[in-house]
Amino acid sequence: MHHEPAHQLVADVVAGSSQAAARLISLVENNGAGATDALRALFPYTGRAHVVGITGPPGSGKSTLVNAAILGLRRDGQRVGVVAVDPTSPFTGGALLGDRIRMQDHSTDPEVFVRSMATRGSLGGIAPATGDAVAVLDAWGAATVFVETVGTGQAEVDVVAASDTVAVVTMPGMGDAVQTLKAGVMEIGDLFVVNKADRPDADRTVTDLKMTLGFASREAWRPPVLTTIATTGEGVGQMLAAIADHRRYLESSGGLQARRRMRWRREILRIAESRLRARFLDGAAGAALDALVDQVASGALDPHAAADRLLGETS
Repeated sequence: MHHEPAHQLVADVVAGSSQAAARLISLVENNGAGATDALRALFPYTGRAHVVGITGPPGSGKSTLVNAAILGLRRDGQRVGVVAVDPTSPFTGGALLGDRIRMQDHSTDPEVFVRSMATRGSLGGIAPATGDAVAVLDAWGAATVFVETVGTGQAEVDVVAASDTVAVVTMPGMGDAVQTLKAGVMEIGDLFVVNKADRPDADRTVTDLKMTLGFASREAWRPPVLTTIATTGEGVGQMLAAIADHRRYLESSGGLQARRRMRWRREILRIAESRLRARFLDGAAGAALDALVDQVASGALDPHAAADRLLGETS
């Protein structure tokens, strides 16, 4: 893709074309020619969407809950985007499209865009290109963009850096639900949702969460603990109201700008790291790396000294 078509693609995205958004996300995900130019042209059209991270243990019903939330937002006339991050298949490198299947209700709605992305070996529960995909959906005109993580538990704290508001979803009957969430995930939640609340022990799970949150040192925002039954839509309206309340709180307290600064910091570092990695693996640097690997393998060098040499040769 040359310079001009990249800008044409951006113009189509900004005009609301779902096909253009899909093509641009694919281009970015595969680091295709023109991807960087397109993202630069796209940037002035971003920053309007409310980005909502949905995280929590596997089996808690995150995709079904997002599906129900989309229905609620569409009733209000909102355009909605979803980036559903799936575990990468170790065989194909692609995503297992379970989320896509669960969100089939919206497949014919032009105002809803659902994209599954593979983690591609990235830890932290989100894919490397998640931020770029969110930017595309923001520019496309989504008022809310959900980022649903893979559900790996403790490693998912990265989602906070990609979101304005984080909803942590759990369910009754997971042993000690609070232990399942553990400290890292407990600390990132702006609201907590006990889904499948028609199951036994739902009240106990809510009480446990409230007690644990009561011990946590907190800013002015106190994360609410809500109950939902995603399959019937019960409680989803209250969850959406809590998400909207949190956005208003962030805007009035200056927290929204602070969170977005953290997101840009993370994105700048991610881009810089990926470019450095590419530089080390390309051409002469790649050959130097192979030679250094041979020296470490033979015992002539240790890995730290090899890294120093690699940095010296590529700087």
